Amino acid sequence: MSDSTDAPLTWDEFERVDLRAGTITRAEPFPEARTPAYKIWADFGDAIGVLQSSAQITDRYDVDELVGRQILGVVNFPPKQIGPFMSEFLVTGFVLDDDEVVLARPDAPVPNGSQLA
Repeated sequence: MSDSTDAPLTWDEFERVDLRAGTITRAEPFPEARTPAYKIWADFGDAIGVLQSSAQITDRYDVDELVGRQILGVVNFPPKQIGPFMSEFLVTGFVLDDDEVVLARPDAPVPNGSQLA
């Protein structure tokens, strides 16, 4: 991790990051991943639709408990090939000292596609 004071972010740069709320509609193991991960699909509302991603969250979450959970995702990164799977958004979370990831999510339900303000 870099020190956040090294290169301050401008407001214009921050505004370019499109962070949206989405609801996980499907999740399954990703056995081909180098690091344990799940494949997830999240609904980001009518304007964006359902996007897929890979998430290294297997230490903290069971695949069965993910469907229906709202998350925050960056939806304007270019797609990235991860092994045989194309990731279309970045799942956001907080990395703990033991490298477990806690998903970033709204603390109350919001419409899918809601933009972080």
